[in-house]
Amino acid sequence: MILSAIGAKLKSRSKDDFKGRHFEAGLIVQAVSWYLRYSLSYRDIEELLLERGLEVDHSTVNRWVLAYAPLIERRLRPFRKPHCGSIRVDETYVRIRGEWRYLYRAIDKHGEAVAFLLTARRDLDAAKRFFRKMLKGGLLLSPDRIGTDGAGTYPGAIAAARTEGRLARDPIHYVTKHLQQGIESDHFRLKKNMPRAGGFHSFNTARRSIQGFEAMLWMRKGFGFAGPWTVVEQNHMLGLCFGLPKVNEA
Repeated sequence: MILSAIGAKLKSRSKDDFKGRHFEAGLIVQAVSWYLRYSLSYRDIEELLLERGLEVDHSTVNRWVLAYAPLIERRLRPFRKPHCGSIRVDETYVRIRGEWRYLYRAIDKHGEAVAFLLTARRDLDAAKRFFRKMLKGGLLLSPDRIGTDGAGTYPGAIAAARTEGRLARDPIHYVTKHLQQGIESDHFRLKKNMPRAGGFHSFNTARRSIQGFEAMLWMRKGFGFAGPWTVVEQNHMLGLCFGLPKVNEA
């Protein structure tokens, strides 16, 4: 009874999600997931769809990604596991219109995602904004150990979060290159599918796309479910988020 009600709600929401689109919802979600999961360009996906007898311009695929990548991230966010209390914080570079911008990210010691934030600058204000977003869930999600690199902005950001009442206790802040290797490897996994030549064309494009890249990385890691977790199961879950039982079928 409850599952039937949930299924009906998802199907109803799916109609609104894809209202006005000229292609089937399953095809759109599949194309977007290809771009977010693999090192493919929009033109590559255009060719893959043409192999299936579907003429879709690469600019249309681009519009799909910008529209549905953030939606995928929001739909998958509730499935993430809470972090273990010991987190690693770091920032990495993202090229936007030929200029380097900064992506703040945090994972726990088991590699589970905690938060991310794209910023134009790497300074104290940016670090404070990231900590506000990371700790928005409340004191129950307050970390007790925070690992960072040697950037001078992090002590001030941690102190500000404590003053604002976002931390339940004073966390142990440690600076260690060895323990940061985990999040640096995670950066690579996230960025390997991002556009390389020239980077993103705008800050908004980068922000929306990165939401999808992060969400697909959550999918790859799994959400603690028992049983196999192949791309088939991942696509099935993605389909359920949009009320589509079998996304991976033509």
